[in-house]
Amino acid sequence: MAGKRVLVVEDEFLLAEDARKELAKLGAIVIGPTPRVDHALALIEDQQIDAAILDVFLSDTTVFPVAERLQELGIPFVFATAYDPSIIPGRFGGYILCEKPIELENIAQGLFGRPVSDA
Repeated sequence: MAGKRVLVVEDEFLLAEDARKELAKLGAIVIGPTPRVDHALALIEDQQIDAAILDVFLSDTTVFPVAERLQELGIPFVFATAYDPSIIPGRFGGYILCEKPIELENIAQGLFGRPVSDA
């Protein structure tokens, strides 16, 4: 993951901070974290993004508009949620779902097709 620019969209501060710290340890450049869809969409337009980690539920909304934009741009992403996978719309069926708390091994595999140790 060294040098990869990873957008983190998460509304739980402690989880967002943990993800930021762990990604930074692996040499990733963390974009965000942000708890808001509008801010995430702005970051996608303003920043180079190589991949993203998306919390499905953000306060009173879902992250699906962000996932749609990433999909349009061909940017890989994973969903992170504690909810049942059936909440993910079928159009995102090919994307990895990581259960919270987030495990970076699963994320690296989902985003880049290889374990953290090889990233």
